Amino acid sequence: MSPAKAEYTPAIEKLFNNTADWSEFYGEMVEEDTPGMPKPLGTPVKIKTLLDADHAGNVVTRRSHTGILIFVNNALIVQYSKKQNTVESATFGAEMVAMRVARDLTVALRIKLKMFGVPIDGPADFFCDNDSVVKNTSIPTSTLAKKHNSVNYHIIRESAAAGILRVAKIPTDYNTSDALTKVLPMYKRNNKPLYKRNNLLNPVLHYPSELNIIES
Repeated sequence: MSPAKAEYTPAIEKLFNNTADWSEFYGEMVEEDTPGMPKPLGTPVKIKTLLDADHAGNVVTRRSHTGILIFVNNALIVQYSKKQNTVESATFGAEMVAMRVARDLTVALRIKLKMFGVPIDGPADFFCDNDSVVKNTSIPTSTLAKKHNSVNYHIIRESAAAGILRVAKIPTDYNTSDALTKVLPMYKRNNKPLYKRNNLLNPVLHYPSELNIIES
């Protein structure tokens, strides 16, 4: 599939909690495949998902807005921008709803690719700019205080336990899905490197060393 997959630098790979042991909480989870799937052939592809939410962005209903970008290798496959169905009292809840929607879209894409016989390279990589959401979905021992968010919380964590996805935090300035949640001011569109038209499809997918987003 074109364009070709770009490899992560060691600094980016360290963003993921690859040593997480979920078995104490969810047992031995595995990704369920649909019966009758063809044998995968060819070069495995990598799925990357960027997600964001604009908390209470609707001034009439105070509902939040979800923005999601899903890439297969470096090809943009899914663009999702939609108002959420519920009103969330905090940014955490809005971001958790966005991640749940991203999880559902990603699972559907994984199933479709597998039914086409396309091999998938490991779990899908989720990039989110909310620190609390990242910790709750990547650290097994983290706890959730808000009961009404627990359904989304456990669905995402079970998907992580099954190897369907893994979550990492990136700075807001490098989260291109932010452009799908709100109207960006002109200075942000002009100054943020990943909102420039020439760089729109060259965000966390390549992670060129000159961006230095980890060190900055």
